[in-house]
Amino acid sequence: MTRVRVSVLAALVLVPLSTGAFLVERSTTRDSARLFDQVLSLVSDRFVDTVPSADLYEKAARGLVREINDPYAALYSPKQLAEFTASTGGRYAGLGMLVEDQQGVTVVSRVYPHTPAESGGVHDGDHIVAVENQPVHGWKLPQVTDALKGNPGTQVNVTFARPGVAAPIVLKLTRAVIHIPAVPYTILLDGKIGYLPLLQFNETAGDEFEHAVQTLTRQGARGIVIDLRGNGGGIVDQAIDISNLFLRDGAEIATVRARSGEVQRYAARGTPLAPTLPLVVLTDGYTASASEIVAGALQDHDRALVVGTTSFGKGLVQSLFTLDGGWALKLTTAKWYTPSGRSIQKERKVVDGKIVEEPDSVCDPANLSRQACVPAESDSAKKSRPQYKSDGGRVVYGGGAITPDVVVQPDTLSAPEQQFLKSITPKSQEFYITLYNYAMQLKSGVRPDFVVTPAWRDEFYRRLTAAGVVIDPKLYSDASPEVDRVLGVRVARFAFGDATAKRREIGDDNQLVRAVELLRKGTTQQDLFSLAQHEAPSGTR
Repeated sequence: MTRVRVSVLAALVLVPLSTGAFLVERSTTRDSARLFDQVLSLVSDRFVDTVPSADLYEKAARGLVREINDPYAALYSPKQLAEFTASTGGRYAGLGMLVEDQQGVTVVSRVYPHTPAESGGVHDGDHIVAVENQPVHGWKLPQVTDALKGNPGTQVNVTFARPGVAAPIVLKLTRAVIHIPAVPYTILLDGKIGYLPLLQFNETAGDEFEHAVQTLTRQGARGIVIDLRGNGGGIVDQAIDISNLFLRDGAEIATVRARSGEVQRYAARGTPLAPTLPLVVLTDGYTASASEIVAGALQDHDRALVVGTTSFGKGLVQSLFTLDGGWALKLTTAKWYTPSGRSIQKERKVVDGKIVEEPDSVCDPANLSRQACVPAESDSAKKSRPQYKSDGGRVVYGGGAITPDVVVQPDTLSAPEQQFLKSITPKSQEFYITLYNYAMQLKSGVRPDFVVTPAWRDEFYRRLTAAGVVIDPKLYSDASPEVDRVLGVRVARFAFGDATAKRREIGDDNQLVRAVELLRKGTTQQDLFSLAQHEAPSGTR
């Protein structure tokens, strides 16, 4: 009887304590809401400058999104939402050219094939002078791009200045829905190794990728290098579709785990297109998000050998919530995991909603070298990470991001080449414009196997000097391999396209060279794993 009385008494005591905790929580929430209302009211009534009420609410909403310290969260206005949709969808109504701001000059950096810009005669390197007879001098880049875009079928007059041509060029171009290619080209190396660069995961990436694989296999490729370096991700469904091409029916591709504990599983469906074709996947520090889903799934299921350097480590799921008035909120809601259970997300320091990278890489500020940033992680460093097992029992490493099976550092620059790039950093825009203009002039007189001559190099130096880019003559001479590479690749791309330009620089691409070597020696996926286990890591120049 006494025990029962004690239990009842304890229960009676706990009830008001629990209720009290609830009341405190409600009171705190109420106080915080009152604080917000008071601050908003004071700013609205007493701030020295008048701020419209609508603007105050927008600023408050943006401040909330910023202060939750989610580096991927964003509040989109209707206009920003349209731009975001265009960039992720891979389609927009425009002319089909990529433009950049170079010292206040809007320059066409790339003309996409089969677009109004290409058929109208726009060239890489053209400067946009006016749109609909309105000079664009002083306009910000978004103003220029907004003026160029419009409804499909409508026309726009654009005035260009072309280096080497005295008179302005006025073109009437008809806007169209533009497709930005996810797979811009493919190459067959040594007659048997396919090279497939996947630049982004837009709405057509899966179909383009499947077509590229079919094309390479028809050409006789007995192994493929999938290049995910520099691919920052995109539409996750496309990553699932691409993984599906190589995995058996029912194989898990990835899982999403939300704060609530809910797990969403993605699995391969149907018969794979290429279930046994040997694969090597290239990754680097800019391989992120959807790219890491593909690399992680193929690695965990022993369907690909991953070569290169550790990926970025963006394993957070963003959901887009539509709001009233055409607004939208992008918010992180879950995390991605690979089939073996590895979290793709690499934990990072976040300050004021922005990622603060640790000083673990050596970066080239001019961004003109073979690799802008070289991750410092070595082959031995990866072994300090948590270990997981692939389907076949191979060790794969966790701790965030996708760690390669074979660590291969990119080709590095010699000391004179590094010093050369540092010396041009203060005038990098002038260097880039001079490079552009000279390459455009040279492109019409070269063959695919052209060689950069000393005369070209000397003329390039003369033009750089005239543009105010001061470089010590001896340093310029000592850095001639890098000068020749940069100039040669630019001329090749302008003259013959991306595929020819890539062929020129393959010898300088340590990671691709290693991938091709492995595929040349191994005829099966298991052969590649065995070779990777017994061969020493590739060095750098």
